[in-house]
Amino acid sequence: MADETVTSKGQPGIGRAALFGLCPQCGAKTLFNGLTSFAPRCRVCGLDIAGFNVGDGPAAFLTTVIGALVVILAVVVEFRFEPPWWVHLLLWLPLIVGATIWGLRVSKAALLAAEFQRKAREATGKDIRDE
Repeated sequence: MADETVTSKGQPGIGRAALFGLCPQCGAKTLFNGLTSFAPRCRVCGLDIAGFNVGDGPAAFLTTVIGALVVILAVVVEFRFEPPWWVHLLLWLPLIVGATIWGLRVSKAALLAAEFQRKAREATGKDIRDE
């Protein structure tokens, strides 16, 4: 147990790494290069961020969740207030863009931090026993 605290010293938890875009190894705010794209490596500790593969899971999940929420809210607003079409555009477009960018950053960072903490690697087939 004491050995785990020594090796994880300076490493943020998954939640902190996800919310603030922190490197899962050193805790520096160097995880992202752009709005939602990872930096190839950490500028502080040199961790190879490009070696992790978070896939398209976060994007697919966010599309479903944000899309469902916005449709429900738009229907409620339409039936309750009956606004002109441009009000919907002003309400929902910034919400969709903001929620998607924020959600992608958080979910991608959380998956990368979880992969790092669990030392996840790509399955090669060599680890499967022949029976």
